[in-house]
Amino acid sequence: MVEQSMPDAWRKTLDRDAENIRVIDAALYSGRINSDAADYLKLVYSNGMDWFREVFHFLGKCLGAPKAAVVPYDKVTNSGIDVPMKIADINPLESYLVQHRLDADPMRNQFFTSHEKYQIDLSVSSIVTVIVGAQKDVHRALDKITGKYYNEFLDLVLETTKSTLESNVDVESMSKLETSIRERFAANYITNPAEVVLDLVGDIDKKLAVKLVLNLEKIRKPHTRLSDVWRIKCLFDLIPQARTFIERMQELMPERVLDIRDKFYDIKNPRNYRDAKIIINIGKDGVVVPMEIICQVRKFFEAEIRTHSNYETIRVSDEQNNVYKERESSQYMEEGVQQYNLMIVDCLKDLFDRVGWNILYSRDHDVSMFEGFPKDCKLYYPQRVMDSIRNKLTLAVENEIFHMREVPAKLTKEQENKIYWFMARFVLCAAMPYLKTDWSVPKDTEAGELFDFVMKEVQRYYKK
Repeated sequence: MVEQSMPDAWRKTLDRDAENIRVIDAALYSGRINSDAADYLKLVYSNGMDWFREVFHFLGKCLGAPKAAVVPYDKVTNSGIDVPMKIADINPLESYLVQHRLDADPMRNQFFTSHEKYQIDLSVSSIVTVIVGAQKDVHRALDKITGKYYNEFLDLVLETTKSTLESNVDVESMSKLETSIRERFAANYITNPAEVVLDLVGDIDKKLAVKLVLNLEKIRKPHTRLSDVWRIKCLFDLIPQARTFIERMQELMPERVLDIRDKFYDIKNPRNYRDAKIIINIGKDGVVVPMEIICQVRKFFEAEIRTHSNYETIRVSDEQNNVYKERESSQYMEEGVQQYNLMIVDCLKDLFDRVGWNILYSRDHDVSMFEGFPKDCKLYYPQRVMDSIRNKLTLAVENEIFHMREVPAKLTKEQENKIYWFMARFVLCAAMPYLKTDWSVPKDTEAGELFDFVMKEVQRYYKK
């Protein structure tokens, strides 16, 4: 037990460190994991306060100082508790919430929705709500690396073995080998597949054996897939803000970026889940300690909250019930996508007048105040999709399907094209494709018509 005279946050963290090591040692002695996995878990589950400092360092470097007091985060209500925390009270065992501002935000000061009588509402802000999660429970981590991640690891071992040997081993022998590998991996927790598979294969050509070993050694071990012991979630108003944040991290610390996954446009996963994820190495001196940063938009986060109970059920229930729960979660998520897209249409309405006027005012100048907005992003639709939509939009403008009606002066087709393509680019970089092809936004405004036109073209891309 740690001395009681220590600050409470430090004492609790050190006690948890010690308990984590006891749990990991018990898993090692029981044979649930091997020494390879145990050594890694001990690395990321000890010295908790030191690793937590690295989380703070990362947030400060990327987002600067907080714009409001740090408050505890309640997982039950999914909201902050309005009780400011002292720095000395912050520890890795409890989640907290803090507000930052995204500097160089491409959407900053762009979206103010105008109402009757000149009332102006801020539709989109540069504020990033950061939820710093508590350290992942070590029991959950053990469940993952001995369950889901271990099964995925075994599947890749079997797939790699088969693809490497298939032209040299007959079907019956391959089937027996596969059974033997499964039995060996089920009997013991194995992270050195090359040694085990070679032993089961027996005598094979030396060059083929070398190739098999090299291929098997490329497979990531189950415990190295554990990237969320340290994790934070960043909530943005718009997708381009999240992508700007990710690209900024790539520029600031390219050597620390371990992985990036952008799923804002993904409609293929069963839960219809949309977010972006970046894994950062917060380790030092060649030691890799991953931290997971999930980037999400607020409207979608509000929908995701409704799926938390489903996710817990899916984690522990049978496959048939999972299908129903995943379908239900997918519907909740789709409602989140729809609400988010309706917000994009509102933003589009406000942009129409302002962009059109600005293009007129800058007629004799090379640079518009909207030049470079929305910011081009590497995480985008393929160029061929962009080109296809631009060509169809140009035809629609030429045929006056789209035509600027309320303008202070007559526009050339070139100017109209410029305005409509600007708007279309905003839709393409900010909106999410929806799963249901029969859903569309209200088309009683020019913004709604254009949004629907662009998103129908996007749906065609997904059908191919």
